[in-house]
Amino acid sequence: MSGLQSVRVRLDKWLWAARFYKTRALAVEAINGGHVRLNGQRAKPGAQLQIGDQVTVRKQSLTFELRVRELSQRRGPASVAQQLYAEDADSVARREAELAARKEQARFNPGPGRKPDKRERRKIIRFVNKYHQENS
Repeated sequence: MSGLQSVRVRLDKWLWAARFYKTRALAVEAINGGHVRLNGQRAKPGAQLQIGDQVTVRKQSLTFELRVRELSQRRGPASVAQQLYAEDADSVARREAELAARKEQARFNPGPGRKPDKRERRKIIRFVNKYHQENS
């Protein structure tokens, strides 16, 4: 990928190649939704990236603050994709703290031990339908 450094790459293509999004369409949707910022400002999917640009990606409640190290238009293995960017140490610390908080919260709010059976599902559906009829 060292030969691609002088080439400019579209933001959506780079996010896809860096494996932040599974498809370019998802990357475009995130950019248009304001979840991706380029150098601190909202960007368009076709914005041209350069080495050294700052990219902020918000996925769910996690924020990734990245600096572009290399450019690529091709999606490769995850080990290669990680070479395309460098993440700020503060960003990593904040994300790990958020994940630890989520894990701690999940400990105090465990999910059900099993799926509801057919009879329980029917009761749930009746309850939900009754609630919607009363509030309509």
